Amino acid sequence: MDQEQVNIKTPEFVSVQFQLAGLGSRASAFLIDQIILMAVNLLILLAAFVIVAGQPDLLFSIEMNTVPIAIAVIVVFIINWGYFFVFEYFSGGKTIGKKALGIRVIQDNGHSITLLSSFIRNLLRIIDSLPVNYLVGMLMIFFHSRHKRIGDLVGGTIVVHEGKKKTKKKGNSIEKEIKNRGLSKDDLILEDWTLGAKEWNLIKTYSNRYLQLSTWERTQLTKQVGGLLLPKVGMEVEGKTIRDIENTLFVIYLHLKDEWEFEW
Repeated sequence: MDQEQVNIKTPEFVSVQFQLAGLGSRASAFLIDQIILMAVNLLILLAAFVIVAGQPDLLFSIEMNTVPIAIAVIVVFIINWGYFFVFEYFSGGKTIGKKALGIRVIQDNGHSITLLSSFIRNLLRIIDSLPVNYLVGMLMIFFHSRHKRIGDLVGGTIVVHEGKKKTKKKGNSIEKEIKNRGLSKDDLILEDWTLGAKEWNLIKTYSNRYLQLSTWERTQLTKQVGGLLLPKVGMEVEGKTIRDIENTLFVIYLHLKDEWEFEW
């Protein structure tokens, strides 16, 4: 079941193919995450008990001595829920376990997971974990055609394999051009990440065709693509030279290449 693939047509009418992550890979990733959380939980509770044991008059101040334990329990709850929410949103849909297994969470439309989607799918872990050991969630993943648990259904997400990134080729002309210009991902910080499959397909097409075009054709294509992509990263096209627009587009290419260039 881990080998099933799904074709997703984005709102921009771009067709992208993903390999669904099934119960086996998702369970393995979850197990890794749980081992990490158990270690953290144990350290927190151990610290709380050490604090309690160090209190004087242990038998005569029960109420005071339960405060550290109560705080520790609250902290453990926040960490256990927040771990998945924070990692999935801020790490491109990947917890430590998911990253180790090469899987990630994305939206049904192929775009990166949003703050709301991450919040909803992880809030509903409470239901997926019923009645014990995530039985509801596992049954849903096993029987659903897209291997979705309840959190995925409500949050509008799926879990997919990242696949192997394409091997860099020495003869990749566009990357030689980027290297010759001294460009890197550090040249542009994307604070508001709103780029997805549509933008990747656009910038990939632009980069692949760039060196095959005449100077005039390059200029026209650069203006068109720049007019579409630069506003999405908070930049204006007006006032920039063609060279500046090209450099910005190439840096965007480097960012999206790491996120979207897969080989199944």
